[in-house]
Amino acid sequence: MREILSDLERWQQAGERAAVARVVDLEGSGPRSPGAAMAVTAGGEVVGSVSGGCVEGAVVTESLEVIETGGRRIVTFGYSDDEAFAVGLTCGGTIHLFVEPLEWGPVHAALAAALAQEAPTALATVVDGPGTGAKMLVRPGGSAAVGSLGTAGLDRSVERDARGELAAGRSSIRRYSEAGEIRGREVAVFVESFAPPPRMVIFGAVDFTAALARVAKVLGYRVTVCDARAVFATSKRFPMADEVVVSWPDRLLDEIGVGMGVRDAVCVLTHDAKFDVPAIISALRTDVGYIGVMGSRRTHDDRTARLVEAGVTEQELARLRSPIGLDIGAATPEETAISIVSEIISERTGRKAQALSATTGPIHD
Repeated sequence: MREILSDLERWQQAGERAAVARVVDLEGSGPRSPGAAMAVTAGGEVVGSVSGGCVEGAVVTESLEVIETGGRRIVTFGYSDDEAFAVGLTCGGTIHLFVEPLEWGPVHAALAAALAQEAPTALATVVDGPGTGAKMLVRPGGSAAVGSLGTAGLDRSVERDARGELAAGRSSIRRYSEAGEIRGREVAVFVESFAPPPRMVIFGAVDFTAALARVAKVLGYRVTVCDARAVFATSKRFPMADEVVVSWPDRLLDEIGVGMGVRDAVCVLTHDAKFDVPAIISALRTDVGYIGVMGSRRTHDDRTARLVEAGVTEQELARLRSPIGLDIGAATPEETAISIVSEIISERTGRKAQALSATTGPIHD
């Protein structure tokens, strides 16, 4: 939706009739995640994608029918011998899409404004049951929601749950009774989270940093590179970084750390105790979800002793991933960057992977 919203607004202003299809649920493997969106005008203009090409043709047909009838519905494409050839969904899973006419209103306008400001927000849409198509925009904190899903009880329940989904950066279907009871099944609500991009702060202006910044950007991170040495910390050396800051690590984290959460990452690549220890201590004061620290086994042991002397507890030490990255035999800066982001993904998903911090012996063969 983020990618096609400007087109939707343009069509609305031009009086174009259109339909919007969004992925709302997956079973098994799927080509795109919940939230992927595609829109079609009555004249056949298409923007966005819901499957990377697998079912787009069939979705265009469904969208044109919705434009003509004005109805709203969930359409499902699953893998079978016939369907695989008919729509090309050969990944083995089932994809559920909600298709509805484009009706630009206060909720869409508020969503466009929030996205323009990179403000976190969640869009809740009733996709099945009473009030299908009703929308409500939910923002974090005490900000009032925009729109309604039909009843005060349902609004309260969805608003509460949407804030939780937004904090986790998830988009999913949740079910309620018409009055908003969580044990009910009459109403299906798709909560689509529009969270700001996760942050990665990399300390140390070294070759590994340049490679990690490139890989992190591919994964959608907003990347900050920080080093106290102005001669090394330059935008020319790290063009993929969103910002390059000349500062001591602990000073930077004291400024921005309060806004960092479980989706964010801090990577300390400096190999220097006078940088590493303050950076780690400051990172441990935040709620950041991943703290990785580069170094050999000997460096790790020496650094751990310094941290303990500085008052870091065993529980806090357990948050560190040191030596940083998964044990995949990485040697080059680029391979090491893959090792690091792989560990970040593993930590986020809870999938088991062999981390260097959980092994013994030499890091490199």
